[in-house]
Amino acid sequence: MSIYFGVATTQMLAYFQKDVFDKLMPMIDTQIMNIANFFTATRMVAAPLFVIIYYLPNYVGISQQTVLLILVPLFIYMEFTDFLDGYYARKLKQVSDFGKLFDPFADVFANLTILLAFMLSGYVPLPVFIIILYRELNILFLRMLARGNGITIGAKKGGKTKTVCYILAEGFTLLIELLITFSFAEKSVTDTLIIINKVLYWIAALLSVGSFIDYLVSYRKSIRAL
Repeated sequence: MSIYFGVATTQMLAYFQKDVFDKLMPMIDTQIMNIANFFTATRMVAAPLFVIIYYLPNYVGISQQTVLLILVPLFIYMEFTDFLDGYYARKLKQVSDFGKLFDPFADVFANLTILLAFMLSGYVPLPVFIIILYRELNILFLRMLARGNGITIGAKKGGKTKTVCYILAEGFTLLIELLITFSFAEKSVTDTLIIINKVLYWIAALLSVGSFIDYLVSYRKSIRAL
């Protein structure tokens, strides 16, 4: 049984090597070096850095106040690069198939990293994180599948709305952290804000499912048009 499974797995990997990755690599070689993709790449670097700094007080002698004064500008920078990469891609006519794949991948990488940190801290409900994680993994697979058929699935309105909701919820979490850490609000106020924050995360999860359905419908239409 295990032998058959191994053979099937090898055949599947060979299929993706031939029909997906072989098509992606020439595109990457010719389109990767531009300023838009540079901003996208810095967002991917900043995401794990955000988490490392977020948990620093647990391991080294640094105050939570100092950490937040670093995290807030870093978070703003990450979200600003999401605007900059698209802006420069259009302005400098550097819109590419690679960029259309790299940008949403960087968004997924950054958002899942931050959401994981906030989930472990109790801000993001576990079911919300699981829904968003499964949605994003399925979208990445769908994009690879589409590319294997010569189709590039770019960002859609529903996906952008979902991303905005992610940003609002994550930014709201940082606001709550600031209010608690610097004692800017009473506990009753922050407790209420935490509930509102969880509602925002649930809305983001529902929007993520809705946008996935939108992408799936778009992919099926594109396949039928071939």
